[in-house]
Parts: sequence; structure tokens; C-alpha cells
Amino acid sequence: MVVIDRYIAGTFFASLLGLLLLCIFRFNDKQRKATIKGSNATLKTTSSTRGDYSPDTGSGTDVIVVGAGVAGSALAYTLGKDGRRVHVIERDLTEPDRIVGELLQPGGYLKLVELGLEDCVEDIDAQRVLGYALFKDGKNTRLSYPLENFHSDVAGRSFHNGRFIQKMREKAATLDNVRFEQGIVTSLLKENGTIKGVVYKTKDGQELKAYAPLTFVCDGCFSNLRRSLCNPKVDMPSCFVGLVLENCDLPFANHGHVILADPSPILFYPISSTEVRCLVDVPGQKVPSIANGELAKYLKTMVAPQIPPELQDSFISAIDRGNVRTMPNRSMPADPHPTPGALLMGDAFNMRHPLTGGGMTVALSDIVVLRDLLKPLSNLRDAHSLAKYLESFYTLRKPVASTINTLAGALYRVFSASPDQARKEMRQACFDYLSLGGVYSTGPVALISGLNPRPLSLVLHFFSVAIYGVGRLLLPFPSPKRLWIGVRLILSASGIIFPIIKAEGVRQMFFPASVPAVYRVRAPPVD
Repeated sequence: MVVIDRYIAGTFFASLLGLLLLCIFRFNDKQRKATIKGSNATLKTTSSTRGDYSPDTGSGTDVIVVGAGVAGSALAYTLGKDGRRVHVIERDLTEPDRIVGELLQPGGYLKLVELGLEDCVEDIDAQRVLGYALFKDGKNTRLSYPLENFHSDVAGRSFHNGRFIQKMREKAATLDNVRFEQGIVTSLLKENGTIKGVVYKTKDGQELKAYAPLTFVCDGCFSNLRRSLCNPKVDMPSCFVGLVLENCDLPFANHGHVILADPSPILFYPISSTEVRCLVDVPGQKVPSIANGELAKYLKTMVAPQIPPELQDSFISAIDRGNVRTMPNRSMPADPHPTPGALLMGDAFNMRHPLTGGGMTVALSDIVVLRDLLKPLSNLRDAHSLAKYLESFYTLRKPVASTINTLAGALYRVFSASPDQARKEMRQACFDYLSLGGVYSTGPVALISGLNPRPLSLVLHFFSVAIYGVGRLLLPFPSPKRLWIGVRLILSASGIIFPIIKAEGVRQMFFPASVPAVYRVRAPPVD
């Protein structure tokens, strides 16, 4: 093991330098062009007769927020607290019921604190999450979040997604200048290339228009408005099959559990004091049929034998109760075309595989960046100047967002089973590398948790895993076959991470100082 560790220390610098040079020369030109270019009753609602606002008057609304999920509700509260007059239009203001968006990483909790929303995880039976437990071939290792330097309240949180969203909606609705309205936004109002507001249908079917200087589209992963504001390249690598296990104890309390199963990972984590969420990843865009019993058979015969024995009885009972749900997993890199008067946020803007539970952390981090950009501005009506000013948002968000996005995509590929021997070695190397403890586990876990979202650290650890895998193959005595597998392992690792980095944007991800940022952009005039 000592020999392998020295091998890593002696070679990762050369690998890192080669990686950065390759990224610079291969992708920099393309990226330069791309850069240029409570219950429902507790919420305050407004009569539909007040839906119309003149785009030319100083009264009415400062900001329209389309969607009141995690991103929309947090954004509405944040902007409302800063004195903006916010009109939130949400399709359904009753409590959502979803099987994802249930794990908030510690980095996301810190953003929640920064926004003043930390009390939204209280009184919903949320559970503290202190790290992960990783299982493979009968072995396991515990990976704790590096929380030593933080206040005792800082940890991950897991909960029912709908309860969390309702708490945020209720808190936003306590502000007099934030109003919620149930309605379906059908289109954006566009005049001379500038978004002036939205067209929406009220709960009773009346079609109205709402105007504001700035519209935020936060209508989620199934957004029907994003095509007006970005170039969506949505990939659907797999689906989650969700179940709830009742009154069972996880092998490691207050930890998320990741089983490196065949063909892809299985997740367990608590969502209340008596419930454990199980998410079974099924590769592809279809799952076995629920109606004819194929899915239940698949879960019992293929999945159940691969989970820890102490969870199998509860797992089978959850299947027999029949409340099995599915959800497509989507990834979409952020590829906006800046449009005066509007901005995309949340899953409508950027998605990644939910394996690492990083979606809410990215959304909350984006809101912090946006809040700081907008805070000094009292006038939002110069749409073109404001759009130019807010282009810096796309660069300033990159270190956090790109790290979490890249890690989610890369880990999903590494953790999934493959018949290729090089991929098998990479998967085993990742498990063994994390099992070493010390910096080998705390570094990657700090990335996953959002506590240290640094792109360079991500690349370093990813290729250290690959080099560690090569070292395992070559020691104690290399053979031509093992040497060839090692070469393929490095090529496989490169083939996994480079396309994701390319999609995220090399220049913005690693060299943000070379992109025009907020301090290089003249702010719009203030009143």
C-alpha cells in the first residue's frame, strides 16, 4: 500500500498538467465563442383580477417567479427579503409528492443558512445525515462528512421533499411584498427580443398577462419554457424506482447508503424518523412494467439479493405494499443564450444525475450568487444593460455547479457495472481508494457534500483513483495483459470525465478569471 501511495504522489502532478494542457488546447476556442454568445390555505394568494400590470409603469411587480419548487420558493423569499415586489405563479400550490429532492448536502445546508431559510428543515421530521456508507461485494466502508471545522448544526438533511417545499413557500408568503398565485404559465411575453412578462391561465381557466422587468423561470425538470432561454441538451441515462421502507434500521445510522450493485447503484437514506427511502437505479429510459408485475419480479429477484441482509425483509414488504413509483433521471448542462428580461434557474436551467444528491445545493448556491449580483441594484428596468450585467452569473456560478455536476456524472459511470475489464478495475479502484481513509476519503466526500466544490480538486482525485487502479494492476509484478488493462483504464477514465468537463465549459470551470466577470461589467444605472 505504501508503494502505491508513493506512486500516486509521484505521478498525479504529471497527469494533472497533461489534463489541463489538453483541456486548454482542445476546448478553449469553442468555449470562448460560447461565452460570448403550509397547506395551500396558509399561502397568500391574489385574486386573478389583479393579474395585469403595465410594463411601462413604476407600480406593480419587480420580479415574476415561474414555479414554486425549491429554487422558486427560495428565490422568492430571498428577493422579497431584499425589498423586491415578487409575484410567484405556481401550477399547483398543494404539497408536492416526489421521490427525489429529498437529500440536502451539508454544502446546501450552509447556503440555506446564508439565505436565512435554515428553519425550513425544522418541524418536518428531517433527519441529520453525517456521511455515506459504501457497499460492494459484501464489503463496506463508512465515509464521514468533514464537519470538524463547522458549527454542530451543520450536516446533511434528508426529508420528505413536499414538506420542505411547503415550509419554504410558507416562509416566503409571510413577506408582504411576495404573493403566490396558482396558475399555469403558457408562454413568455416577448417584445423586440426582450421578455416583458408571462401569459398564464388561472385556476379557473382565465387567461391573463403579468408584467415585470425581470422574470425567473424555475418550472423544474419538465420545463416547457426553457427552449426560449437556452439550448437544452437533455440526456436521460436511467430511471429511479422509488420505495419507502418502514420501521427499519439502516446498517449505519444517519448515513446515506450506496450499494454498488449490478447493473447500477441502489440508494438508501432516511426521510423521517420511521421511513427509509430506497431508490433503485435502472439504466435506460424504460423500467419493467408495474401493471403486469414485471417490476415487482425484477426488484425481488435481481435487486433484493444485492442489498444488505438486514434490509431485505423490509424491502420485500415495501414491494408487496405496492406503492412503487418511478422517476426519469435527467442531466442537462447549462447552455443559456442570455435574453433581456429573463433568467433560468433550478432544474429548468441545469440538471445532473441525482446519484450524489447535489441538485438542491447547486440551486441554492445559484440563488446566493444571484442575490449578491442584484442586491446593489434598485432599478431593474434597463433590460439590455441588466442582461449584460447578469451574464457574469453564468461564470460566477461555475466553480460550485460544474464541480457537483461533473462529479455526479462521473461517479454514476464509475459506480455502474460494466462487462469491460478496465471499467471493472476502475470501479474496484474507486471503492478501495475511498476505503483508504484520510485524505483519500475526506477529499472526495468534501466534493460530494458541496463543502469544497473545487474543480481542480475533483480532477486530482478522479485521476488519482485511476492511477491507484493502475498501481493495483502492476504490483507486485506487471504483465503485458495487466499493463494493457491499465492503459485502457486511464483511457476509460478520460473518456468518462473529459466529455462532462467539455459540456460544462473548460474555460469557465478552470479559468473563470479569463472570462468577463462582474467586476469587469458596468452595472446598470441605479435610481
